[in-house]
Amino acid sequence: MSATTPSSVLETEHREIADAFTAFVRRELVPLAAELPENGDMPPADLRTYVRRRSAKLGFYAGDHPEELGGSGMPFSAVVLLHHAAGRSGCPLAPYALAGSDGPSPLLRQGTEKQIEQYLKPLVRGEATRCLALTEPNAGSDAFHLTTTATRDADGGWVLSGRKTFVSNAGHADFVIVVARAVDAGGGEGGATAFVMGMDQPRLRIGQRYQGMSGEELYELVLDEVRLPAEAVIGGEAGVGAALGNGIDSLSRGRLVVAAMCNGIAEHALELGIEYARERRAFGERIGAYQHVQEHLVSSRAEVEAAKLLTLACARLVDEGVEAPENAALAKLTSSETAVRVVDRSLQVHGATGWVRGHPLEFLYRYVRMMTIIEGTSEIQKVIVARAMGLG
Repeated sequence: MSATTPSSVLETEHREIADAFTAFVRRELVPLAAELPENGDMPPADLRTYVRRRSAKLGFYAGDHPEELGGSGMPFSAVVLLHHAAGRSGCPLAPYALAGSDGPSPLLRQGTEKQIEQYLKPLVRGEATRCLALTEPNAGSDAFHLTTTATRDADGGWVLSGRKTFVSNAGHADFVIVVARAVDAGGGEGGATAFVMGMDQPRLRIGQRYQGMSGEELYELVLDEVRLPAEAVIGGEAGVGAALGNGIDSLSRGRLVVAAMCNGIAEHALELGIEYARERRAFGERIGAYQHVQEHLVSSRAEVEAAKLLTLACARLVDEGVEAPENAALAKLTSSETAVRVVDRSLQVHGATGWVRGHPLEFLYRYVRMMTIIEGTSEIQKVIVARAMGLG
């Protein structure tokens, strides 16, 4: 896109960081991605590990985490621009060079010193990965409607029982954050509580494995009376029953990260459409001269610019201390739905060429669809915004 686009006014604030990340992707990741088989949607685990650790060494991976933990202390708006750059690059390895979409880990905000040392620091350095076990088979979007229980035993520890589903990265994670409904020894309710444990914990096992449309792996986790010490509660005793409030904070930032990635993907898809429309000829004209093709591309540009401006504005508010859930919900809703439409239009401009297996748009068409589902479906985002408007 041209530097004259409206969003460039906000993008210039952290341009050096974004440009450095883009240069890293082009210099190191694009050549690696070129060696991947055309039919392989998910890069091998060892390659993802290399990308993560290399990015962490350069200061990009968990850029918003404090320097004393191994991060770069970046403002959140800079992190949003990095995720946008990853999506825009078109490189399938670029998303793995940045920490996941669930925002600041609860370990950063509420973790004890021991939890930060044992789990968070290796995560920030790219030496470990984690997964988040929140969704349950019969809950879906109502993520905090929990049937997984954590019962306090006589020694003050906990016994966790239940099933979690659609857990990303569970097959390769070193540790897991599990959200369960706390129950005390007398049967009283303690509310949603987050626990952290290694994936090698006895009686914790991976159940069913799923594969998404674009090759991403999802897993079921089974907790069969997993016994944990009291110190496994994130935040210690103060964390019992606090996962709902703490989780909203993390989810809001995570939704802005998803929005940024969607904006980058949409911009990349638009660029592909523009390039093709300038080159492809039909009936003696470049197809970009035809009004219906122009409609696809101009409408896409308008929507992409609006989504980018909204996301960047919300990220700036986070840096100023304003983390309203409805802001993140509105940005995620707008950007994810926009990305789906833009990729669809660009594929339409390409015709059969874009539909063929192995074409970048064919992959994006499958990949981007999940963005309207992860981190809360579009319908959930609308509920959040509606309630903020006093409608629910």
